[in-house]
Amino acid sequence: MITTEESCVPARQRVIRHVRQASLIGLAVGMGVLQAQTSTGEPAPLASLKTVPVPAPPPDQLAAIVQDKRAAIQLGKALFWDTRVGSDNKTACASCHFHAGADNRVKNQINPGLLAGDKTFQLGGPNATLTPADFPLTRFANPDLASTRGRDSNDVVSSQGVLTTLFGGIDSSGGPDRCSSVPDVVGHGGSGFSLGGVNTRRVEPRNAPSVFNTVFNFRNFWDGRGNNMMNGIDPFGLRNADAQVWTLQNGVVRPARMTLSGSALGSVASGPPLSENEMSCRNRSFANLGRKLAGSKLLADQRIAPDDSVLGPLARNTPTYADLVKQAYRPEYWRSGVRINVATGEVQRARQSDLERSRHDRSSQRPQNGDQISQAEANFSLFFSLAVQLYQATLVSDDTPFDRYAAGNKQALTTQQVRGLTIFRGPAQCVRCHAGPELTSASVSNVTAEGRLDQRPGANNTVFRYDNGFFNTGVRPTADDPGVGGLDPFGNPLSETRMAIAGKTALLGSGFDPAKEVPVATGAPLAIDGAFKTPGLRNVELTGPYFHNGGKSTLMQVVDFYNRGGDFTVANQPVPDPTMRPLGLTQPQKDDLVAFLLSLTDERVRFQRAPFDHPSICVPDGHEGDARTVATDAAGNAKDVMRCIGAVGTRGATAALPTFLRLSPFQR
Repeated sequence: MITTEESCVPARQRVIRHVRQASLIGLAVGMGVLQAQTSTGEPAPLASLKTVPVPAPPPDQLAAIVQDKRAAIQLGKALFWDTRVGSDNKTACASCHFHAGADNRVKNQINPGLLAGDKTFQLGGPNATLTPADFPLTRFANPDLASTRGRDSNDVVSSQGVLTTLFGGIDSSGGPDRCSSVPDVVGHGGSGFSLGGVNTRRVEPRNAPSVFNTVFNFRNFWDGRGNNMMNGIDPFGLRNADAQVWTLQNGVVRPARMTLSGSALGSVASGPPLSENEMSCRNRSFANLGRKLAGSKLLADQRIAPDDSVLGPLARNTPTYADLVKQAYRPEYWRSGVRINVATGEVQRARQSDLERSRHDRSSQRPQNGDQISQAEANFSLFFSLAVQLYQATLVSDDTPFDRYAAGNKQALTTQQVRGLTIFRGPAQCVRCHAGPELTSASVSNVTAEGRLDQRPGANNTVFRYDNGFFNTGVRPTADDPGVGGLDPFGNPLSETRMAIAGKTALLGSGFDPAKEVPVATGAPLAIDGAFKTPGLRNVELTGPYFHNGGKSTLMQVVDFYNRGGDFTVANQPVPDPTMRPLGLTQPQKDDLVAFLLSLTDERVRFQRAPFDHPSICVPDGHEGDARTVATDAAGNAKDVMRCIGAVGTRGATAALPTFLRLSPFQR
């Protein structure tokens, strides 16, 4: 997000400190402080991402779980790229994050707007192929004037996941899970991922962001439900009172509470493998997945480059997942030979990460039958999530031209890019949200420095409260998607500000201290609904389409969006940030700003060099046929087209990654 006005991070930090000192004097006085400080703030000094320590769990807490970090990272990379993690043996975490950490597929990538309650497709329906003419999803006769809005679609451009199915068991021979198909026709309670009565792959309700540099985020997912406090089984941290792992204590396996702070990546990683939209047949558990993978070798159906920066040493003599788990984790988490009697539904303590409106209306909620599982199977959610977190923490792209410029190399940027940087920090005030070396105010460093409950000025001397790093910028009408204004599976607000109002700060964890936060006054206006996490901007050249709805295909379309003050800012009032207003940039200034954004690309990412190298992977890329008819497979579902991507080692690929739809970033 590239927003306007207000001042930069240091000014905002001074505002917070001043308002905390005078917070009880009243909102009107606080508002005066805000106005005084923002009128005098100066941009923060430039700083490279290399100056920011990579966030991590407390070392003593991590050491109590992980005994060999190198092995854990190897495990995490294998699990992230292994397509057998998906119920269909075709879907990995990387299936939506294989291209600069994001997804550039264009066929069968449309969600009809399920979070808005809409099951009707407007861009072409299931299995349609996106073209440049489809973008932007909201059109304007004059791209600089929000009042000239014309064609609009609430469809979301996102990532295809799995078919609509119910879990029936694992295949002991290592094949796909045994699952039964559930019709997805709207008339029968489905979501509409169907052509002529033939199920197509579901498409997620929000655009898949890049996973690179997400280690710097205090919370993850667009709506922040990826909690900073990892509970070992799902994304919801302390909010899930039933979350537990199993430890061997004095010869007895006992349930224990897992509370690992600094682990938003691990929280996120626990969601997709059980998601009925992304990777799993409905009702599968992590214990099922652990049993499926335990005896098989890492990436058995895929190729590892001999010089893979992480997995290369394992390429010739590849261990099983069970062996690598034992090497990576302390034995008290896997050593017991006692089978754990799991009552019906007990292993399902993990809550679905899927948003309620994105799920099939009528697929069964039946719990699984009771089972006896090993300790390692019971803890596989922990093994998976923490390993993926440790792997993703290595995916830091901090060697961009901008980073070199910020470090003192004044030749690293072109003259045009320097002009663009001046606009970024000045007239456009993009640093209002894209703050600090991480280029996001949702970063660990920014949130911990400023506080998790932020505030900003509103009309008539009001002070709006909101979750630090989350903004409503008018991308879509607020009613389309509540963002951080939504609820967790337990009925609690995702918003930490609303949790504070409800007196539930004990569930926030990760060092939340009400005494260090500006109190939220009863009845204070809130800027929460329709607000989304500010993403970082590195490699943004390669990670289109943009925004949580995937509604813009080029960086120029993004700059146009901010120059007109957003698409639905007026309709969403008073929630949008007041900085969302027309900027008045000229076309040459827009060109300069786009040129600066191109300086945020790390060449290691562009050419998939270490640490961004990877095993081979084949990803579903739509179905045989078109948006009118599809071929069927033996099970009667739409037949997949697979796109296969070769293994890349430390030195990377010879060909550069293309932009989305191979469009010029300057194209409108």
